Amino acid sequence: MIFNERLKELRAEKGLTQVQAAEAISIAYRNYQRLEADGNLPNFSNFVAIAALFEVSLDYLAGRTDVREPYPPSKRRDP
Repeated sequence: MIFNERLKELRAEKGLTQVQAAEAISIAYRNYQRLEADGNLPNFSNFVAIAALFEVSLDYLAGRTDVREPYPPSKRRDP
């Protein structure tokens, strides 16, 4: 699965329209549309904003892993 397919899937799961997703990451609606349709890649700050919006890792968005979690659970022990 490539970036634009994952982006569409995540947006649908969250129940957002393309307009709502674009507003949430502060980009123009047409730019968001291109991300889903053409497979255009976002700049780094938008890439990070998309990952934060959908609560997934950058590696998941990029198709490098199928693990969605943004980071592994903490191994730290509280005293």
